[in-house]
Amino acid sequence: MKEISEEEFKKIEGHFPRQRGNVSIENRRMLNALLYMDENGCKWRALPEKYGNWSTVHKRISRWAENGVLAGVFEALQKELLLDIRIEAVALDNTCIKVHPDGTGALKKTANKISVRQRADGTPRFTWLPPMIKP
Repeated sequence: MKEISEEEFKKIEGHFPRQRGNVSIENRRMLNALLYMDENGCKWRALPEKYGNWSTVHKRISRWAENGVLAGVFEALQKELLLDIRIEAVALDNTCIKVHPDGTGALKKTANKISVRQRADGTPRFTWLPPMIKP
């Protein structure tokens, strides 16, 4: 696996945001974590501990992606010939769809109650059919 060395990182260091405050993971290690994820295609939680806490890495890389930092970094990596990138397919998805319990096949809390009126439980009194158009 290709990791960016300290000398190589100095060539592209200007494309990263300045680190402020109490930062536990430096940008070079963060970039190497991203390259590891890209090469191995693993889940964030499966990221080796040598790169730091997976949650921290995920949050910072997500911010970089939103702010356009990653686009500039990968462009610089290619211009400096530090990394030969060939993208065959990229698929990222962060979709969450909440489904009503009825839609998942969950059992209803109450059983069907028998109506006092027998007619209400029988065949429906009204049926609507779309009008048929003759050709």
